[in-house]
Amino acid sequence: MGHPQAECEYESFRKARISENKARMASLNLNRCANELRSIVSSPKSGTRSTNSPGKNKLKGLGSLRRSDRLKGKPAVIELPLDRDSSDPAPKTRLAMPAWRRMGLVSRGGSARGSVYDPVLGICCHFCRQKKLCGEEDCNRCNTGNINQPCTGKTECSVCHSSNGILCRACLKVRYGEDMEEVRRMKDWMCPHCIEEKGNKPYWICNSSLCLKKRKMTPTGIAIYHARERGYKSVAHLLMDELKKAEKQFKK
Repeated sequence: MGHPQAECEYESFRKARISENKARMASLNLNRCANELRSIVSSPKSGTRSTNSPGKNKLKGLGSLRRSDRLKGKPAVIELPLDRDSSDPAPKTRLAMPAWRRMGLVSRGGSARGSVYDPVLGICCHFCRQKKLCGEEDCNRCNTGNINQPCTGKTECSVCHSSNGILCRACLKVRYGEDMEEVRRMKDWMCPHCIEEKGNKPYWICNSSLCLKKRKMTPTGIAIYHARERGYKSVAHLLMDELKKAEKQFKK
């Protein structure tokens, strides 16, 4: 038998979650869709089958059944009305964004920057390898769901334009000591891979776990605290200094 007070607290928490979920469903107009599905399922099945298309029943008043886009490998599509004057009968726009993603965009807020995972809109960071929405206020991709727009919260190397040069704001700052605003202003910004290849900055390497393993080096893990305790700006600066010292020791 559980403690009565603990059971009471759990029941209150459960009711609060149920109320919150019902409010979200109402805001997304999901209750009407759910009722329509229940009515379809509970309706009596017809004893006759259509001779025009054997093996496929048609629901009266709804036309032929439609295969889900998800089963075809396509993203689900919902229709969102454009902001317009009520007197202007403008057409609706279609965004490749399901309801749960739209709800995440609306409820995310500025305090949760880079914390919402999205396998479609999110662009994978080379270091943390997370497809998260950047949360930048001026990002048309993550804020409006336009998959054709670039993500302003992820870097892009001016040389290789590859996945090696895609870093999120947090990894760019913690692992390499650079600010996203400064990188945006630099039209010739290069990723650590290209900097190393061109030899512009000796001992400057990419410290992602993938790249360190390729070098037969142990991944650093959460090394930013150790780096800052020793006065380094980032993990890359710490590794750069250690590589210099290791080379000097090797030459002795």
